Amino acid sequence: MPLTLELCTFDPGISASSPAAYAAAVAEVVETAWDEGADIVLLPEFTWLGIEPLVEPKTTRRVAEVFWGELMPTLQSLLHRPEKAVVLGTAPFWDEEHGELRNRAPILVEGVLSFQDKLHLTPWEEAFAPGKALRVWEFGGVRFAVIICLDIEIPEISVKLRGRGVDVILVPSATETTLGVERVDRCASARAVELGAIVGVSHLTGGTQSSLIDENVGRTAVYYPSQASFRHEPRWNEGEVIDRGIQKQRLVIDKRALDVMRRMRQETNPALLTSMPVFEVVSPT
Repeated sequence: MPLTLELCTFDPGISASSPAAYAAAVAEVVETAWDEGADIVLLPEFTWLGIEPLVEPKTTRRVAEVFWGELMPTLQSLLHRPEKAVVLGTAPFWDEEHGELRNRAPILVEGVLSFQDKLHLTPWEEAFAPGKALRVWEFGGVRFAVIICLDIEIPEISVKLRGRGVDVILVPSATETTLGVERVDRCASARAVELGAIVGVSHLTGGTQSSLIDENVGRTAVYYPSQASFRHEPRWNEGEVIDRGIQKQRLVIDKRALDVMRRMRQETNPALLTSMPVFEVVSPT
């Protein structure tokens, strides 16, 4: 049975009296999407920095403690639903073993918690340490990877994923400018072509009083492989860039079209290349 994915921007400047009230508002967005037919929901990077004005002291480390120690157990219980999944954007995570902060995406699949850490960090994420692994996981017979914001702009990640059979890449993102939105989305489109995968992007919008985010612009966007099995459908759909509020986009993940594409060995398709020529870059002398 096809899976339905809902991409959802989020504005962290919502009115909330406490971290628990903020978490309830986020959970309501997810539950509403599920109730209306979505099977999996994607929220943006840094969704959870919206609780920074509500904690003391107002630090990224304290946000990590409150989110993972106080809010996550309740969210895991509340969002435990059969045949439903959500990527809850990202939140700071304090890695006690290594004494490092990470930018971590919590992933709930039927209430079971997993995660993906951001691997490449922007200059203003100096308080964070990069993650060490890119995880591929399954839900509803579909193979997913979560690639966070700047990571989607790194071609080496695409090389690492080649041949892994990833069907869908989910990209939670946060950018302050339209140029940032363009970088993320244009690279997401390239990954869809290179890997023969469906790529969905959800950007943070609006603003809040935070040490890491203030004003954000973004949209939802989805990109498909430019191959024959997708020729009868639009192969990309980008929402209007907005600076506040919530924008939603819903799509059906057609695993059959992906499977047909992978069987079409005579079609020009970079995702099906299994061997790379050895070459060198030669500079003029």
